Amino acid sequence: MSRWQYFGKRVLLSIPVLLFGASITFLVIRAGPLDPVSAILGPQGDPQAYNDIKQQLGLNQPLWEQYIDYMINMFTLDLGESWVLQPDTSVYTLVLNYAPRTIWLGFWSVLIAVFIGIPLGFYAGLNPNTFSDYVASFGGIVWRAMPNFWLAVILMSVLSQSEKLLFGFDWETFLYSTNVTGPPPLGNLASVSGFTKALKKIAPAALVLGSASMGNEMRIGRTAVLETINANFIETAKAKGVRPRSLVWKHIFRNALIPLVPIITGEAFILIGGSVLVETVFDISGIGFLFFQAVKNGDMPLVGSLMFIFILLVVLINIMQDFLYTIIDPRVGYDGGT
Repeated sequence: MSRWQYFGKRVLLSIPVLLFGASITFLVIRAGPLDPVSAILGPQGDPQAYNDIKQQLGLNQPLWEQYIDYMINMFTLDLGESWVLQPDTSVYTLVLNYAPRTIWLGFWSVLIAVFIGIPLGFYAGLNPNTFSDYVASFGGIVWRAMPNFWLAVILMSVLSQSEKLLFGFDWETFLYSTNVTGPPPLGNLASVSGFTKALKKIAPAALVLGSASMGNEMRIGRTAVLETINANFIETAKAKGVRPRSLVWKHIFRNALIPLVPIITGEAFILIGGSVLVETVFDISGIGFLFFQAVKNGDMPLVGSLMFIFILLVVLINIMQDFLYTIIDPRVGYDGGT
């Protein structure tokens, strides 16, 4: 099977997943407590106006007609417009306005998890039953156990009072004068000062969002290295006189990365689920915050469109995960066999 045939097969297999996910989203939205008409009119809305708006929005149509319209719109990428938060504003416009902050947050969250969690896990695996191994293992368990929303509240409280709690160190005046909460300034990333301000602003939220996956990668990385070290092919390589440095980089690390692939690509699930909480606590005003506001205000088209985007992202990342497996592990072929 060629690379493009393999890709086409994965795309075809993802269509039922998208259909199922979009169907569940529609049922949850329509059967749930969201009432956009009440949100538009407010608590003192006129009953006649309520019926008129409901008919205008098409909510008086049979459920099956609404379902067909929703599915056609989603799969033709006609995401519609916001009804409540910003009436007559397209979902594309809202996503383009809010997404850069989430991308900035997600980039640094993934970077923290990958470039701290994996090296610490590998180091602990290469030095088992030592003090550094115990510290790394304990740290991974602690970071993994702390819920994102709890860690976000604690970190925000500590940094907002850092001058009192951190022996005179004031986070808000460090390097540049900024508040702990609020959206990062992304308008001038090309300059050193603009980049540093945006990085400082997003750093607390990125640390919180990347912490859970960082703990996972530390623990699984340590286990993967220990299992690889004890494998028969490593013993054979040692018997052939392979140098320790080559043994670590060419044999141990590459094979230990295989079980970490789903953990690394699983960052998408953390960004989708965790960013809603973290962005709300730190007032990032990204896609997660937009989704939370849409649910709270009963903006049905916006909620449905954002959910479809989230599902589509997860499916695409799963396809990318399959490709990563074929690159990292030569034993995995395009036919899915070993």
